[in-house]
Amino acid sequence: MTSSQIIALASPVFLLLIGLEWWIGKRRGRPTYRLNDAFNSLSLGMLSQVLGLFSALLAVGIYTAVWRHASLWHWPTDQVWTWGLALLLYDFCYYWLHRCGHTVAVLWAAHAVHHQSEDYNLTTALRQTSSGHLLGWLFYLPLAVLGVPPLVFATVGLIDLLYQFWVHTQHVGRLGWFDRWFCSPSNHRVHHAVNDRYLDKNYGGILMVWDKLFGTYIEEDDAEPIVYGTRKPLRSWNPVWANAEVYATLAKDSWRTRHLRDKLKVWLMPPGWRPSDVAAQDPSPAFALDRPLYNPPLSRQRQALAWALGLLALGGVLSLLWVAHTLSWSDKGLAALAVLGLLWLIGRVCTPPNAQA
Repeated sequence: MTSSQIIALASPVFLLLIGLEWWIGKRRGRPTYRLNDAFNSLSLGMLSQVLGLFSALLAVGIYTAVWRHASLWHWPTDQVWTWGLALLLYDFCYYWLHRCGHTVAVLWAAHAVHHQSEDYNLTTALRQTSSGHLLGWLFYLPLAVLGVPPLVFATVGLIDLLYQFWVHTQHVGRLGWFDRWFCSPSNHRVHHAVNDRYLDKNYGGILMVWDKLFGTYIEEDDAEPIVYGTRKPLRSWNPVWANAEVYATLAKDSWRTRHLRDKLKVWLMPPGWRPSDVAAQDPSPAFALDRPLYNPPLSRQRQALAWALGLLALGGVLSLLWVAHTLSWSDKGLAALAVLGLLWLIGRVCTPPNAQA
């Protein structure tokens, strides 16, 4: 069974849990869902999976080549220790990829997609980048050199990813000793915060051990309510622009600066850094923690149309993930373009003509 088929099988479970979380929030009088934001997150998740049918081959291909030709030895796939140690090492590599994704601008350009939602719920977990495979594979090459087989690497990577789904909720509180050792809802809420106190903390995928070892762990504080999103709000429901926005900003600053060194530094410095000459001519808006949510009102007709298009897109994407391994590259390309157009249309439906960015 392919990884895309596993995702297709897991999707009904994800959707069931999303519905359960929505119902719990309604019962508790603590709603954490908005239709437009949830659709945008789900659209980005679907787009990521479809484009991953192409881009993931880059990461897997490079990993496999390094494992075949440069590994120190090959680990046995029939030993329990192989799988357990591989998962531990994968989570360690993920920590550094995740940390650099918040501290290196070009990596943030990919990872920012996951943080753009100003809500925090289980649809946020599915809000994934479509460009992460372009550079993310670099952080996992040590596993190939150590000899972790590609099958084991792909499997533990999927486990690490699936684990992180349940931590994207506001309806699970503190979990005592579990919070001290594992990524939990409380720990990961902190990670998605834009508050100064919480910024760039709690990177672990499964374990919080790495954050404690390298000084990036902080507990959630009830006295400091968490504000979600990014410091430069997306203010759009367009899934294509969501993936391109940070890259476009970096490219624009790199083009406009007069200093050759700064043209490169734009991509490698922490997010928010800008060349002095560009910042002087076009200063960035000041960050405000109490900013209003981007929430243009939707008529009932637009809501109904968004639901219809969303269900159509979901059915198409799940079908594509299930049969992708049997399709030619041209057929997969045409299907991906159709999905892209449909998801873009959902974003347009969720954006009334009078919406202000």
